[in-house]
Amino acid sequence: MLITAILILAAGTYAIRLSGVVLRDRLELSESLQRLLPMSAAALLAALAGTAALMAGSEFAGFARPAGVLAGGLLAWRKAPFVVVVVVAAAVTALLRLAGVE
Repeated sequence: MLITAILILAAGTYAIRLSGVVLRDRLELSESLQRLLPMSAAALLAALAGTAALMAGSEFAGFARPAGVLAGGLLAWRKAPFVVVVVVAAAVTALLRLAGVE
């Protein structure tokens, strides 16, 4: 049953991705919609990052995780190397949790 569900989802994903290639020449998007599409992708990515940073399941993740994400975001904004961003974000989160901040 699980394999069947995975295969159905894989086929659906493939069909959706293939439809973009097949319909590209047939579908005419307005100029305003073409301007909004890149912004919508950025908004979706920001919403996913915000949800992952603030929520643990269906509850608030506490203050340590958002603080770590904020520290990593500041370093990324300052163009720090990716490894440094990840290590500092994890360290800030871990140190705050060690200090008792949930």
